Amino acid sequence: MIRIDRLWLCSAPVDMRAGAERLLACVVQVTGAAHAHHGYLFANARATRIKLLVHDGFGVWCAARRLNAGRFVWPGEAAAEPVSLTPAQFDALVVGLPWQRLPEMSVITRA
Repeated sequence: MIRIDRLWLCSAPVDMRAGAERLLACVVQVTGAAHAHHGYLFANARATRIKLLVHDGFGVWCAARRLNAGRFVWPGEAAAEPVSLTPAQFDALVVGLPWQRLPEMSVITRA
């Protein structure tokens, strides 16, 4: 199992042809470093596809998901910094639900 202690939503749209290395470069450019056991979510401009990049301490994992109908609920580009998500918000986001309506509880802290 891949351990994820914290999830970040990167609001700027990304070309979904980007692989793990290019997404990692985006993370480093915005946050200064990719932290171990952190996950970073990216979406395309239409918010129909998302990619999750996870740094596991040794390397990076990249997973992709797309919706066949509708769009993921994604914030505009107004947020310059990545937004931290709770586990419940992440679960809602990946199935296309309005995750912003969920209460902002503590960040993911799994042992």
